[in-house]
Amino acid sequence: MTKTHRKAALAAAALCALLSQGAQAGGHYVAGVEGLQGSSVPPAGNYYLGYLVHYDIDDFRVPGTDAKLPGRNTGKVTALANRLVHITSTKLLGADYGFETIIPVLRTSLDIGAAGVSDRDSGLGDIYVGPLVLGWHGARWDAVAAAGVWLDNGDDDQPASPGKGYRSTMLTGGVTVYLDEAKTISASALSRFERNGRNDAGLRPGNQLTLEWGVGKQFGAWQAGVVGYDQWQLSEDSGPGASNSKARRHAVGAELAYPLRAGLVLKGAAYKEYKVEAGTGAEPKGSLLRVSLVAAF
Repeated sequence: MTKTHRKAALAAAALCALLSQGAQAGGHYVAGVEGLQGSSVPPAGNYYLGYLVHYDIDDFRVPGTDAKLPGRNTGKVTALANRLVHITSTKLLGADYGFETIIPVLRTSLDIGAAGVSDRDSGLGDIYVGPLVLGWHGARWDAVAAAGVWLDNGDDDQPASPGKGYRSTMLTGGVTVYLDEAKTISASALSRFERNGRNDAGLRPGNQLTLEWGVGKQFGAWQAGVVGYDQWQLSEDSGPGASNSKARRHAVGAELAYPLRAGLVLKGAAYKEYKVEAGTGAEPKGSLLRVSLVAAF
């Protein structure tokens, strides 16, 4: 067996092991669901935010590297994340106080020849419960801070199962800055920090930081701009099969938004991942399409 073949076999074996444990490096939060003005919290009221996301996996990266996993390895993930937010009239630390929950439904298909995996599954994903949302508003800026927990309620017994198999605590912080007095030009950055728990096999994915950003311009009722996301694994995985390698991914794209009527906004965005490096397990690399609806009720 050549050195190249040995490396491919080891990568496939590591991928099989991690898929069977239902864990990959990273957390629960899916980068790319927020974009332009992602750090701006709405005024007091009730809101539904529906994020329809489709992720096309072009290939996988070999564990510990940014090299492509040999063979044909593809997949698709389609998810509808239903987010319910209530912003109260109560002030806390000078901010508008609110709370939220996210209920995702997923459909995943994986065809990973290097690991001999062909699996499809759909169902309810892990639910997010956020008892703390704080939104500040200045003359030409908005800011947000939030905290909550991703539960481990979703099934995680198969490679394509919708659940992660572990809980995560998520902390959020971000700011939107308006670059003109009319607030037609905005620049925003939204960060999510996740501290992950252990799964039933004893594997704990390392902590993860996600940064979503966007620079946009208002053109009448329309808003358009450049968006992107970056993810970094901050600490090493621990437990059976863990390595000291850390995953990261970077993507850039474009977003367009239009208000259908008062209290109802439709947004669409497309992202292309241009750099992905795997940690303990093989990491997917691909493109993401997102359509989101924001409705006040």
